[in-house]
Amino acid sequence: MNGKLQHFRYETTESLNMAVYQIRSNKIRSFLTALGVIIGIVAITMMGTAINGIDLGFEKSLAMIGYDVIYVQKSSWSTMGQWWKYRNRPDIKTDYAVQINRTIADTPRSELVVAVPQMSTFQASARYRDRLLQQVFSLGTNQDYPRTASGDLSEGRFFTPQESAAGDMVCVVGDDIATGLFPHEPSIGKAIRLKNSNIRVIGVFRKQGKFLGLFSFDNQIVMPLGAFEKIYGKSPFVSIRIKIRDQKRSPQANEEITGLMRRIRRLSPSQENDFAVNEQMAFKSQLDPIKNGIAVAGIFITGMSLFVGAIGIMNITFVSVKERTREIGLRKALGARRRTILLQFLIESVMICMIGGLIGLVTSVSITFAIRFVMPDFPVRFSPMLVLASLAVSVITGVVSGLAPAVIASKLDPATSLRYE
Repeated sequence: MNGKLQHFRYETTESLNMAVYQIRSNKIRSFLTALGVIIGIVAITMMGTAINGIDLGFEKSLAMIGYDVIYVQKSSWSTMGQWWKYRNRPDIKTDYAVQINRTIADTPRSELVVAVPQMSTFQASARYRDRLLQQVFSLGTNQDYPRTASGDLSEGRFFTPQESAAGDMVCVVGDDIATGLFPHEPSIGKAIRLKNSNIRVIGVFRKQGKFLGLFSFDNQIVMPLGAFEKIYGKSPFVSIRIKIRDQKRSPQANEEITGLMRRIRRLSPSQENDFAVNEQMAFKSQLDPIKNGIAVAGIFITGMSLFVGAIGIMNITFVSVKERTREIGLRKALGARRRTILLQFLIESVMICMIGGLIGLVTSVSITFAIRFVMPDFPVRFSPMLVLASLAVSVITGVVSGLAPAVIASKLDPATSLRYE
């Protein structure tokens, strides 16, 4: 048994050495042969990186809006862009939050914890001395906002119930606002100019990042509702943020707030909802088709590339068998077994695919780092599982493409092969 194992090791080592020699002797041909595998591996790894990045960014973004927060709004997140379906709905009112909180207080087993009104605009500009920031997200809310938001404060404080009730001109700003308007000085106590009003900074949110790589939570100014209305007037963009008791019971919480809103809106049983209750799953339903599209496109490109690569490797291996027919005949005449010849060509085919796979992996990693450097906020994640998957695909491609030529080489007749010109 030990003798057979030792002989197999010797055959394998000899085949590896011969494969390395053949590849080094035909560098350009080997590279061109492996090109299809390289493209296939780049496609499959970049597809996996994109899907992993989308999942990572999605989970990070959901943490920003809160896993345990639902939103009562005029339109639904799952049908964004279809504004004509909701244009005739009555607006959401901020005082709905008062009615919801009153019901929560009177319902000991309520799935809801607190309702917080908010009024917003994306068209704000903020100025401090000669520094101006455009397209700032301004939000009016009350003192309970931190209970429904994930952002902590890096300095200062949030406004008090008294400041909220009085509509005092105070605000808490995002990290981008603080660094943009006050790059070399403390933010707390400074007065920001919003339209024709001054508002004093009392706190700064810790840096949070972007939601799905698009909307930045660091580019916001949060103030009391009264202050917001003094500056911007009544905004049509009103919603109610509702913290729920248990994320796992979000369907029950959804049903509870739906029934409560129907009573507030005085809807009869036959009338449809004229409001929307939104939660994170609405984004997931929109994200899945994108991921599936990337996966289908990636699989198609990968399949075509690997198919072309496998055909090329098989063709070159057949050519190699023809070129080395006399060598094969001489080796068989000297006692080489069919298994030895088969193993030699099979290892050569697998080695070309492995080299292609490694080049593809290096290319993919380089592209990933380049994306991170150019777009640091874009979510990309190169998983170690992609490395294993790529190497496995390379080995399988090498075995499949090299098996037929290797079998033919192993079956060559020694006498006929030695007479081959």
